[in-house]
Amino acid sequence: MKKTASAIWQGGLKDGKGLLSTESGALKQNPYGFNTRFEGSPGTNPEELIGAAHAGCFSMALSMMLGEAGFTPDRIDTAAEVTLDQQDDGFAITAVHLVLRAKVPGASEAQFLEIANTAKAGCPVSKVLNAKISLDAALVG
Repeated sequence: MKKTASAIWQGGLKDGKGLLSTESGALKQNPYGFNTRFEGSPGTNPEELIGAAHAGCFSMALSMMLGEAGFTPDRIDTAAEVTLDQQDDGFAITAVHLVLRAKVPGASEAQFLEIANTAKAGCPVSKVLNAKISLDAALVG
């Protein structure tokens, strides 16, 4: 399986502007630029898209692994905080912190945490990131 996305960039780093699109059309010429990445202006940026991809991938992996253990989650709510740090050779994504709150009938806290940690290590996006990945997981009523 292969999926595609594209970026168009025009101009210099600080005054330039870009457009991001995905094969599915979920993103279609969505604007991004220095101001949306570093200055908090409206629009998207690569780090939040990586965060969304990681949260989505992890949630699906967790659902699959819970199912394999005999549990059906009512709800999996995952947020991903992506850290972009300046280093000697430029910028790097150094960490992703996943915050998971889930309602999983019948699962004990210990079972849930074991499965969640396995999903954190096993999801394809976790495997591709060269960053420290941490997880704050809890069951909710």
